[in-house]
Amino acid sequence: MKKTTQRHHGTMAELNITPLLDLVFVLLVIFIITTPQLMNNLELNLPSGKPPPKNPNPPKIHQIVLDAQGLITLDAATVTGAQLKTQLAALKNDDPELSVVVKGADDTDYQIMVSVLDTLRQLDIQKVGMATE
Repeated sequence: MKKTTQRHHGTMAELNITPLLDLVFVLLVIFIITTPQLMNNLELNLPSGKPPPKNPNPPKIHQIVLDAQGLITLDAATVTGAQLKTQLAALKNDDPELSVVVKGADDTDYQIMVSVLDTLRQLDIQKVGMATE
């Protein structure tokens, strides 16, 4: 009589995911605990319900208007390009925080507009606005 042994090498039908779930829950608890501590570093400046204080001396904003014929006006006075530069330099000496608004007509030559903006840049006038309709 022959004695035979049969070895059964079966595959495991189920995976044991209990250790993986333990790891996921531990990580979840760590994130839940540390997240509120990270959020407390946020600084907010919330607005108050009061209106802002009125400035008794509002800044003077000078207007430069360019028309279709190429005329340059500074505060309603017609000037040339050189006069504009000298008058703006004098205004800049009086007020280092000089504010200027440039308004050009629809038909204004772009070169005139570029020369005015270049003059403002040369004089280091930082507060420049462009008026549009």
